[in-house]
Amino acid sequence: MRIVRDYQFVEAEDRGATAAIGNFDGVHLGHQSVIDLARAAVADAPLGVLTFEPHPRVYFAPDAPPFRLMSQAARTSRLEKLGVERLYELPFNAGLAALSPRDFAQRVICDGLGLAHVVVGADFCFGQKRAGTAQDLVQFGKEMGFGVTIAPLLAQSEATVSSTAIRKALTEARPRDAAAMLGHWHRIEGPVIGGEQRGRELGYPTANMSIDGLHPPAFGVYAVLADVLEGPHQGQYHGVASMGVRPMFGENRPNLETFIFDFSGDLYGTPLSIALVDYLRGEEKFAGLDALITQMDADSAQARAILAAI
Repeated sequence: MRIVRDYQFVEAEDRGATAAIGNFDGVHLGHQSVIDLARAAVADAPLGVLTFEPHPRVYFAPDAPPFRLMSQAARTSRLEKLGVERLYELPFNAGLAALSPRDFAQRVICDGLGLAHVVVGADFCFGQKRAGTAQDLVQFGKEMGFGVTIAPLLAQSEATVSSTAIRKALTEARPRDAAAMLGHWHRIEGPVIGGEQRGRELGYPTANMSIDGLHPPAFGVYAVLADVLEGPHQGQYHGVASMGVRPMFGENRPNLETFIFDFSGDLYGTPLSIALVDYLRGEEKFAGLDALITQMDADSAQARAILAAI
């Protein structure tokens, strides 16, 4: 997959693509349906995605609570797995935010990227103050020479599939409902970071990962799939993970700690992808370490049974 980050300097081979446009946070089933329409729009054209980094919501409200379902790197990886050949990942800055809808269509889509066809959701808005609509884009396409397809919103069980609905499911400890809308397990991806090594002392060594910048799922304990993405231990494992602030030890910075079953090896600095499969219980503060270990034994047994059945 080729990545283009400046619409003003585009190689000839990166022009003429069909592209789905959006933020693609989570790359859920609705996003995938838009990408599939782009795939079929123009025969033999490269399949592209036009998106933005940082997310416009982060640009306009940098101090708002974290909301992203996946990091920039995780989104890129997921799009590549879907067969996207051109990722137009444009910097969202003051200059781009100030473009009128017409200027965005002319300067970015038409003159800059030279896209042959674009696909957007029915609720797509673009340009300064989100003044442009999907129907406006259809008209601009007719004037400027690129095709436009408007994808209908995808519904599931009478509810629209959306990043907002997925965040709600994760907040309410419903990872399987989130997965049904995503079309894949919700994953936390990133490198293993150093911790206090308390788990090792308890007989449960964990791989610690930051969730900074991401929407925090419900705090508690999960049955998880752990993918080691690189190195000598590369592969998929089963495990149990704790998401939260570790109330037993008086800490308050949220992170994800994963105990990988039947594993031995050094993972510090190694990128992992942790899939949340089932929510087992909420965070608790125990009377002592013995009670904590007893509960961890029970959590592990429950997680093993759940994961053996998927």
